[in-house]
Amino acid sequence: MSRAPRVVFSALLVGAFLVSACGDPPEKEMQQAQGAIDAARAAGADRYAREELGAAQEALTHAREAVDQRDYRLALNHALDSRERALNAAKAAADNKAATRLEADRALNDAAAALRDAQRALQAVDRTRVSADAIAESRRVIDDADRSVQEARAAFDAGDYLAVPPAVAGVVARLRAAARDLDAASTTPAPRRRR
Repeated sequence: MSRAPRVVFSALLVGAFLVSACGDPPEKEMQQAQGAIDAARAAGADRYAREELGAAQEALTHAREAVDQRDYRLALNHALDSRERALNAAKAAADNKAATRLEADRALNDAAAALRDAQRALQAVDRTRVSADAIAESRRVIDDADRSVQEARAAFDAGDYLAVPPAVAGVVARLRAAARDLDAASTTPAPRRRR
C-alpha cells in the first residue's frame, strides 16, 4: 500500500471509531423526558393539558424510533424536545387546573345562591293557601337542583373541577324560572270556596 491510500484508510478508520464512540443512544435524555412526562401526568396534564402532554409523548416515541434506526442525533433532539414539552405540559396543567377551579367555584356558588332563593320562594308559598298541585313542578325542579348542587359540591371537594360545570349546567336558569313561578303563585289570590 502506498502512502496516500494508507492515510485515507487511517483517516476512515479513525473517523469510524469517533462516530461509533460518540454515537451512543441518548438514554439519559430519554429517561429525563420520561420522568418529565410522568411528573406532568402527576400534575394533572392528562386532564388539564392533554395536547401538550400528547406532544411530549409523541416526541419521546419519535426519539425511540430514531434510536431503533440508530440515528442518535435525531433521537437526542426528540428526547430534548419531549422533555421541554413535558415541562410545558406540567406548567399548563397547573395554570389550567387553577382556572378551572375558579370557574367551578363560581358555577357552584351561582347554583347554590339560586337554590337558596328558590327554596325561600317555596317556603313563602307554603305559608299561603296555594294548592300543592300548583307548585308541584317547582318543587320537583328545586329537589332536582338540590341533588345536582350536592353532586357538584362532592366533585369540587374531590378536586374534580371539570365535573362541576356540567353538573350544574342549566340549574340556575331552571331555579330562577321556578322561583318566578312560585312568586306568581303566591301573589295569585286563592279561589274562594262556595258556600
